[in-house]
Amino acid sequence: MTSQYIFFLLFAVAAYFIVTDESIAAAFYYVIGIITNYIRGRVWLLTNDPRNPVVKYLIYRRSLKLARELTAKINNHIENNKD
Repeated sequence: MTSQYIFFLLFAVAAYFIVTDESIAAAFYYVIGIITNYIRGRVWLLTNDPRNPVVKYLIYRRSLKLARELTAKINNHIENNKD
């Protein structure tokens, strides 16, 4: 028996219980929701955690760009108000 038949059997049994009992369907829905939120949380953590070196580099580059823009605006403002 291949793994495809085993998975088909598991999904068939799960589908039978989901169709026949509403409480199992609700539990299945909530478990899928929990798994989805867990995966979203992990993806968010990987893309936004400052301990991640890639994210740290991106924050550094964004801060450097903002600092350059602000310095240019301040210098421009000072030069315009000298008169």
